[in-house]
Amino acid sequence: MAEKREIEEKISQINEQIDIIMGDMSVPKNVRSIVNQAKEKLNEKGDYNVRVSSAIYNLDSVSNDVNLPLQARTMIWSVLSMLESIKE
Repeated sequence: MAEKREIEEKISQINEQIDIIMGDMSVPKNVRSIVNQAKEKLNEKGDYNVRVSSAIYNLDSVSNDVNLPLQARTMIWSVLSMLESIKE
């Protein structure tokens, strides 16, 4: 049960980081849209591994966007690292 609580806590932290990225107007609109899709997938009902894998896929697809500001890229990499730590 403690493991589930830890996972939920990490997902909450990830959501906070994603919200910061979403609020950054220097991040291109298309990237914010994909980051939002990742958040939606992460917060769906269902198996953690499927949700986390879907979010990782979405975020990985935009992490190397040439128009992405450096600070946003760093935050996306941080979120990806946190997601990888949840994945079994």
